[in-house]
Amino acid sequence: MKKLLINKTLKQNLITYGIVIVAYLVIQIMVSLGLVSSLLKGLLVPLCVYAILAVSLNLVVGILGELSLGHAGFMCVGAFASAFFSMCMKSTNMPSALRFLIAILIGAASAAICGILIGIPVLRLKGDYLAIVTLAFGEIIKNIVNSLYIGLDEAGFHFSMESTMDLNLSETGTVIIKGAQGITGTPNDSTFTVGVILLLLTLVIVLNLIHSRDGRAIMSIRDNTIAAESIGIHVTKYKLMAFTISAALAGVAGVLYAHNLSSLTATQKNFGYNQSIMILVFVVLGGIGNIRGSVISAVILTLLPELLRGLNDYRMLIYAVVLIVMMLFNWAPKCIEWRAKLLYKFKNKKTAKEAE
Repeated sequence: MKKLLINKTLKQNLITYGIVIVAYLVIQIMVSLGLVSSLLKGLLVPLCVYAILAVSLNLVVGILGELSLGHAGFMCVGAFASAFFSMCMKSTNMPSALRFLIAILIGAASAAICGILIGIPVLRLKGDYLAIVTLAFGEIIKNIVNSLYIGLDEAGFHFSMESTMDLNLSETGTVIIKGAQGITGTPNDSTFTVGVILLLLTLVIVLNLIHSRDGRAIMSIRDNTIAAESIGIHVTKYKLMAFTISAALAGVAGVLYAHNLSSLTATQKNFGYNQSIMILVFVVLGGIGNIRGSVISAVILTLLPELLRGLNDYRMLIYAVVLIVMMLFNWAPKCIEWRAKLLYKFKNKKTAKEAE
């Protein structure tokens, strides 16, 4: 029975990886044949970014069962930490591939550290209180970045919270972080191929964690915290583990996002609470706890506004209607019942054909 369950899990995981790989190959073929517009080409890296964010947030919301609205904050930390490193190393002889790899590690590590620092006090809260505090964290990070000025010259780094004039740089010095203007000139190292590799790595980490012993402990905390504690599960440890891994993966998405833009700014649109809520929408519409659904919903809802751009005034109306329809299809009791009946009939027909 255990072996059968393992085989079924492995099969489902391979299907998820296969969907991503097949989609990547199809898109690459379409690009080589000139069937993809320049607008859609520009969306390929953001698709990977949002898919990684949706999968990583689902680890907290779906698997751990806690509502977090600070995901854009962790993304912001990873984006600016990695972009800062890349700008410092830009003038050196370091190979671009190695520089980007180190930037990914720095982005993930810095976001993970923030996840630990925030998670230790915050994870003692539950429900709406946790959501409000994590939302506040995201706004604090954004505002700190907007008021931060960092320059570099022969004497080293110079910091200020006022303006570039207070940095006292030499004539050869450069300002790397310019407050509300952010970072300009970040190396454009992000590609669709790199994005797909990072998405696959995210899926491997999350899916293997879910089906591991630690993952089962995390899900037991979600189902019943008191019962989990009573059998010796260290609740704080596993909550912090899931929260930190989720934050680190959001940091990786931030790295990919930062190195896809020539100018990186901590605006409300990029790293504000609207961004966190949009990522949460991906998770909810794809199915809470459904990792494959998170990827699919992130791709569909990222592409949809751009595909409907030609409809002008009706674009956002159609987008809202699609959101409502998807929500009803996924969560309305009658729709769930209808899907269960449809699946049951399909399985019966398949069994009948195999018997023949």
